[in-house]
Amino acid sequence: MKTVKTKNVQKFTIGMKKKLVVLFMLVLLAFAGLGARLISITTNNGKEYEKKVLSQQRYDSTTIPYKRGSILDCNESTLAWSEKVYNLILNANVLLSDKDKNKDKDKDKIQLTLNALNKYFSAQMSANGIDLKWIQDYLEKNSDKKYYILAKKLSYDEIKDFQDYASKENLKGVYFEAKYIRKYPENTLASDVIGFTSADDVGQWGLEKQYNDILGGVEGREYGYLDDDLKLERTTIPAIDGNSIVTTIDSHLQAVVEKYLNVFNEENKGKVRPGNGAMNVGCIMTNINTGEILAMASYPNFDLNNPWDASKLVGMPELHKYTEDVLDEEGNIKIQKGDVEQVVDDDTKNPVYITAERAEQLNNSDDAETYEQKVTNLQAMWKNFCISDTYEPGSVSKPITVAIGLDSGKITGNETYNCGGYLEVGGHKIHCHNTGGDGIISVQQGIQKSCNVAMMHVAQATGIHIFSKYQKNLGLGLKTNIDLPGEPFMDTDVMIHRENGENSKNGDVVMVPSDLATYSFGQGYNCTMIEMITAFNSLINGGKFYQPHVVKKILSSSGSTIKNIEPRLLKQTVSDSTSEKIVEYCNTVTQEGGTGTTAVPVGYKIGGKTGTAEMSINGRRDKINYVVSFMGYAPADNPEISIYVVVDRPNTIKQDNARFATTIVHNILTEALPYLGYPMTEEVTEKQQQELNEFREKYGITSAPPKVEENQEDEAAEGNSSEEQKEETEENKEPIWKSFDVDPETGYYINPNTGNLVDPDSGYELGSSAFEDELSDDAPKETANN
Repeated sequence: MKTVKTKNVQKFTIGMKKKLVVLFMLVLLAFAGLGARLISITTNNGKEYEKKVLSQQRYDSTTIPYKRGSILDCNESTLAWSEKVYNLILNANVLLSDKDKNKDKDKDKIQLTLNALNKYFSAQMSANGIDLKWIQDYLEKNSDKKYYILAKKLSYDEIKDFQDYASKENLKGVYFEAKYIRKYPENTLASDVIGFTSADDVGQWGLEKQYNDILGGVEGREYGYLDDDLKLERTTIPAIDGNSIVTTIDSHLQAVVEKYLNVFNEENKGKVRPGNGAMNVGCIMTNINTGEILAMASYPNFDLNNPWDASKLVGMPELHKYTEDVLDEEGNIKIQKGDVEQVVDDDTKNPVYITAERAEQLNNSDDAETYEQKVTNLQAMWKNFCISDTYEPGSVSKPITVAIGLDSGKITGNETYNCGGYLEVGGHKIHCHNTGGDGIISVQQGIQKSCNVAMMHVAQATGIHIFSKYQKNLGLGLKTNIDLPGEPFMDTDVMIHRENGENSKNGDVVMVPSDLATYSFGQGYNCTMIEMITAFNSLINGGKFYQPHVVKKILSSSGSTIKNIEPRLLKQTVSDSTSEKIVEYCNTVTQEGGTGTTAVPVGYKIGGKTGTAEMSINGRRDKINYVVSFMGYAPADNPEISIYVVVDRPNTIKQDNARFATTIVHNILTEALPYLGYPMTEEVTEKQQQELNEFREKYGITSAPPKVEENQEDEAAEGNSSEEQKEETEENKEPIWKSFDVDPETGYYINPNTGNLVDPDSGYELGSSAFEDELSDDAPKETANN
């Protein structure tokens, strides 16, 4: 009989059963607690958690652009404004979002949208290289993309028909993004003064930069949010538009100034060297009794609507910016990275001027270094010569020298001096422009004939201490703080000013008699145009020194006045009596025998002072490079406006001729004075009237001819009578230079002693130098900035 083995089976004991029950109860209790908690959350905090979840979803938020304030001229004509434009945006994600729900219907809607884009914007999109086929390919490859610009800067008239159609057909996936772009309706007018903005609407130069915070506004925003009922709501925070500024610039005067600067350039460009009619030409017109700038311009200018166009650089000397350090043979840094210098021809060593071909290369090249050089040269063009560049002013500063002597009591104005053609100072012979000498000459004649020797005597009588103190009080060597950017920092020590009037700097003597001598006729120190005209204005307006300014009013975006900017009188520089004397002396400059007769417009009487400054290049006077100028004012007997023209190195063989500046002043005032309402006060001969008529016809002057002041003939007769009496009581000798031979080619006299040409109107001798060769090494090292 077989024995059957049975398996040893594990029994499910009572202890195990109890453990299982306990575990089951624990799990059950956990689920019960979790369920209770979920019920509690749903009942008591469901809305809160739902908000938290929904708030993490993305809702549309749109930036609303602000409108930048306008820039207006003194008559509130627009010089700069912002136009609202629209970018055409494609949202592929939205356009294709429903295509799988109703393929046929959605496909038709997509095609309808594409056809509408092609119909309304084909020309505008083609500017970006986009057509219907391009859009179809883009949608196929970028179905999840939400932003692509199909066309830029569309006007409202260009988009309104599409908007109506899109609303009617309920088109999706295409919308318009609003923005503002800056417009300058007069293109190049006052480009130096106005400046321009960057692509993101930030002022870069001129008034746009100086008043950026005032012209700029605050962007608005439209965004979505959930209300208490979990409904999506939209809120709009409107943009705050910028304020506008009203300038002191008169658009018509500005246009007149720019016209005749351009005439000068056209008449002189390429004469002796390639390039423009001069390295720089600038003009400022002001109201001498308020400090208001009526016009300010330089040549070349540029198109504010396209400031990056390099074609405007044609004729300018090319500049090169070093993009890395240049080492000498010993490994020392010779030229630092970032330094800028003028490009010269390797063979001739002459300056290189930008040609049309070079400008085209600068415009079209994608090379990074070429772009860097383009920017460097454009920056040279964008800067305001009237504000930013310094130079030696020359003889326009002679009225300052005389005013200092008179006001300090060191001279009376009745003195006479003997000009033998030079004066020896500090061991140097410092020459007069009239190398033959002016003979016995009064203080007044020293201004009229622009005698260096007379000015040196006046300065010697005044002394270094007083001379320096007055120069500083007149603002020479100091910033004027005009409300324009770019005015250079001017340390008064550049002009060898002394602290507390002492002739020392840290205990060391820094000014010697020869410095004082050359200062007296405007050589040896640098200034800006705005410095010089501001100082000169105070000499002829009773001694009142006004801070120059370009903005006179700030308007809100609605047009109401926020702030009037009143003239700011800073100080008294000279007395009324001294001012009257300076006006009297400067009036003789534009009369027969003076150096500025060619500046006088027909029928008017003006005053002023010519200037010819021999430049110091690397510390040496080369008797070739000159800055010529004329500072004038009108009316002569009661000055109200001033004008200052500077011509930096005119493009001619003989640069030292103030006629280049006086001719520009003559042309500007011939058109400007009638426009400003000043009547003619002087008798006009038949020949002069014919010349005036020809001038008006030549330059397209269509405004009414100038008015003639009543009783002009009687006044002229009285004037003639007084002149006759003067001739009877005074000995009027014929100037010696009128006995010289005449050069048949130029019509100028020839000095037999020097061979230099002599201006037949003023007697100014071209090619003469105030400095001897041995003085040039000791000449002050300031040079005119390029």
